[in-house]
Amino acid sequence: MLAPAVIYVIALVAVPFFLAIALSLSEATVGNPAIQQFVGLDNFISVVHDAAFMFALRNSIIITVATLALLTILTILQVELLARDFPGKRLAQILLILPWAMPVALAAVGWLWLLDSEFSPIDWILRAVGLLGPGTVLGPANNLFYLGREWLGIGAVVIINVWRTLPLSTIIVLAGRTAIPNELFEQAELDGAGYFRILFQITLPALAILLTVAILFTVLVIFGDMTVVALTTRGGPGYTTEILPYWAYLKGIQGGALSQGAAIALFLFPVLLAVSILALRMAYRRQE
Repeated sequence: MLAPAVIYVIALVAVPFFLAIALSLSEATVGNPAIQQFVGLDNFISVVHDAAFMFALRNSIIITVATLALLTILTILQVELLARDFPGKRLAQILLILPWAMPVALAAVGWLWLLDSEFSPIDWILRAVGLLGPGTVLGPANNLFYLGREWLGIGAVVIINVWRTLPLSTIIVLAGRTAIPNELFEQAELDGAGYFRILFQITLPALAILLTVAILFTVLVIFGDMTVVALTTRGGPGYTTEILPYWAYLKGIQGGALSQGAAIALFLFPVLLAVSILALRMAYRRQE
């Protein structure tokens, strides 16, 4: 009975993993992918001494942490909203889950339009209310060039990541929120507890495990994914918004250095492994 699972793990997990290790210790390239000459840790040392490595590592950490912070706050707000009855609740639920159901390519087109360097509707609104343009707070230019500036580009990636992962975290946490007996909230209100006291002393402690699970799964999605950066900033300007997965792709596939691309990708492994183990432990604790 375990044979299919063993075959799956060997074929889709073990083989690619050990192949990546072998590539990272070799001189394999796209032109000559044969793993023949081993060079030890030279590829790891080479990528660490590359100036782009620190940018990619820094950006991966900043984007992941900022996404988690903003995502946690918005998840709590959204769950608190959806846990209550109000007119149009069904429509609100559908709208809130749309980002998760939308194809990545379609979402990218929408965000590229919103952040366009000339025709961004966000810039148009800012100009209309007098916040952007010559002599204004955000001026003097008429556009902010979101994807052409280092920190605006990183901020844009964070916002898009939050937008696309918020539905998943909300669904995970909302399941726990609706399972809390209403009698607890009614009793707290009778005892004179306000909204924030109920939130911090009843709701959040009851949702702690599910929130942690949602956060850990988000780390897995964000830290190891390059989709948003590849479709928006493409690592620019220069390499100031690159992240480790995208840099591994640029080095290994576009640059042809398979061995260095594998070495960069393996820097992600310890973090993703630790988060995966924590996520599984929290999920099992929830079941207990």
